Amino acid sequence: MDQQTIDKLLSLCQLSLQPDDREKLLRDLSSIVELVDFMQSIDTDGVKPLAHPLEVNQRFRPDEPDTSFEQERYQAIAPQTRDGLYLVPRVVE
Repeated sequence: MDQQTIDKLLSLCQLSLQPDDREKLLRDLSSIVELVDFMQSIDTDGVKPLAHPLEVNQRFRPDEPDTSFEQERYQAIAPQTRDGLYLVPRVVE
């Protein structure tokens, strides 16, 4: 990572930075590239891909219809209803 690369990136992003910020960006991006290079050098042959780093099982509830929705109770506290529907202000003309 060098100043020319930083200049090109800033140009592509249509950004401008103060000289101090350019130096910090150069250091930060260089550190990131070094970390990626280090991670790519690690031997991962025989390592299975993981969806999650911990062995966790999802607890699913039974897939059963829920009849606990009390429409009349909920609509009693709604500002406006008609024919079992909630009335809301128009947002699109």
